[in-house]
Amino acid sequence: MAGLASVCVFCGSAAGARPVYAEAAEAFGTALADAGIRLVYGGGNVGLMGRVADAVLRAGGEAVGVIPRFLMDREVGHRGLTEIHIVETMHERKAKMAALSDAFAVLPGGIGTFEEMFEVWTWRQLGLHLKPCGILNVGGYYDKLAEFLDNSVTEGFLQPGHRDALGIAETPEDLLAVLAMGPHPAKPNGLGRT
Repeated sequence: MAGLASVCVFCGSAAGARPVYAEAAEAFGTALADAGIRLVYGGGNVGLMGRVADAVLRAGGEAVGVIPRFLMDREVGHRGLTEIHIVETMHERKAKMAALSDAFAVLPGGIGTFEEMFEVWTWRQLGLHLKPCGILNVGGYYDKLAEFLDNSVTEGFLQPGHRDALGIAETPEDLLAVLAMGPHPAKPNGLGRT
């Protein structure tokens, strides 16, 4: 897709309670490879992380992992990636993943996924980057989060332009289309109204 050479994917190190999550991770990985987009992710071989990476590799795409040494040493690091960067800290991991990516995609996950998503979205709001951010809302997993974020706008704690900068899509193809459209046209500054 035009403008997207690599997409950073944040997702769970668990597979989740329903098969639809793993299926969506595999479908998203395949869609990335089919579009010629390189995967950048946390480097794990477990849960949805492993599923999305394996799908990219099976489809002939490139998968780049960034993993802290302590996780690699616990043998959760994926050993078959196109490229792997072993770093010392979680902070280095996130910075490296962001530097290697043109956009950010969020699949279902837990607290680590949430933290990664909110951090890059905050960076976007503050103008530290202008890379698009989007969520793959698999089986309604993020419905309540979307409601919460919309309520944050209503309550005056989140500006509409910043809310709109986090796209939400229901299919891998739609999410890639959202990311390919680029950032929301409003100029982020984190301070004034957009």
